[in-house]
Amino acid sequence: MEKQIEHFDVIIVGAGLSGIGAAHHILKKCPGKSFVILEGRGAIGGTWDLFRYPGIRSDSDMYTLGYSFKPWEAAEAIADGPAILSYIKETARDDGVDDKIQFHHKVKHALWSSEQNQWTLTIENSDDHSTSSLSCNFLFMCSGYYNYEEGYTPEFEGIDAYGGQIVHPQKWPEELVYSGKKVVVIGSGATAVTLVPELAKKASEVIMLQRSPTYILSAPQKDMIANFLKKWLPSKVAYILARWKNIIFTIIFFKLCQVWPRGIKNWLMKGVRKELGEDYDVEKHFGPRYDPWDERLCLVPDSDLFKSINEGKSKVITDHIVKFDKEGIVLESGKKLTADIIVTATGLNLQFMGGMTLEVDGEPMLSQDLYCYRGMMYSNIPNLAQAFGYTNASWTLKCDLTCEYVCRILNYMDSHGLKKVTPRVIEKLEETPFLDLKSNYIKRSEDILPKQGAKRPWRLYQNYFLDIFNFRFSSLKDKYLEYR
Repeated sequence: MEKQIEHFDVIIVGAGLSGIGAAHHILKKCPGKSFVILEGRGAIGGTWDLFRYPGIRSDSDMYTLGYSFKPWEAAEAIADGPAILSYIKETARDDGVDDKIQFHHKVKHALWSSEQNQWTLTIENSDDHSTSSLSCNFLFMCSGYYNYEEGYTPEFEGIDAYGGQIVHPQKWPEELVYSGKKVVVIGSGATAVTLVPELAKKASEVIMLQRSPTYILSAPQKDMIANFLKKWLPSKVAYILARWKNIIFTIIFFKLCQVWPRGIKNWLMKGVRKELGEDYDVEKHFGPRYDPWDERLCLVPDSDLFKSINEGKSKVITDHIVKFDKEGIVLESGKKLTADIIVTATGLNLQFMGGMTLEVDGEPMLSQDLYCYRGMMYSNIPNLAQAFGYTNASWTLKCDLTCEYVCRILNYMDSHGLKKVTPRVIEKLEETPFLDLKSNYIKRSEDILPKQGAKRPWRLYQNYFLDIFNFRFSSLKDKYLEYR
């Protein structure tokens, strides 16, 4: 007798920031729906549980990175990883969704059957590698956008000859001792600027080695206005006001970067000169060749990176790597950096749909053939949505709106007796990149990412104000949505 496959109305893939938020929205807005959360690892938290490197923290303020429905109550607006992980776990406990998580369940394949109007998932147990199956009416992907198995490390000549320890931040060893050691951190992104001042507290020398600089902006770790509001107003009211203050500032700043890039660049450079002094070569080490927000800006709380440089605990070198040797790194300028530990903060490997394969009625769905609808659904794929954050603002802002839209779709289908919804391209679309940043980690992955069109609803404009209207109030009788 064939074993019955357990069935759910909705399966959420991923128990990180997005997945726990998705569960809350379904629980509150679609209370009759059965759901489960499948998590490939053994813990809640996603990114905030996986990354354990020293100093890990948010690069967005927690009034916008936090959920719309759960106030962030800590004094620090720029929070460290353990505090964010605690916030996610607390949210899961508040709603009781922690009991709906099945750990070590990695989805390998998803097959849609139009005959049955459901997905059947092939799942691998990440502990014993056994396989099982579950089915659902709607699949909600909340697995993030990068490969959890390994980060990106370029092919450096002679790396095998190096006699010290090489560490990637994504796989930081708990037992790593860096006190009194010489450390070189390769990279200039958010991870590198977080690591350098933290490592410098114990290491004898820390060098941030970058091929090219990144825009860096200092911001207070504590939001004085938000903390003032929390002192005098109810927690939820204060949180909403602080959240909207930061949303409005972020949108205005991003727009200014687009219409006045030279002026914003000068303003950012002036800020760094104020931190490091006129004698410091700011243009060389902190003056990128691209315009602000062509790539993400890096936020440093309370000027910690600049303070570390001023105190002589760390320094920045802008140069190209020729090769590794036994003692360290040989640079194009002829300099040699000796190091006990080299940290390759060189980025992430992007991964579509958590690395799983998709099939619709026997036809494989290849990511590069898909168009993204409203930044959350995909052409020709029924009953599936993906939580994907903004590139120019906090991840959770977009994910919250995506969850609201998914719940609207589910309730609309129930009220009209519908079983299937599929975005369809019904006219020729002008192709644009899925992500509008010029960062190297995105360029490396362009061949595995879906496409966008040139206008709504096949293009996401990275604008929270527009998306509030489009996600909350737009008609679900969209000509591009095919219902059955």
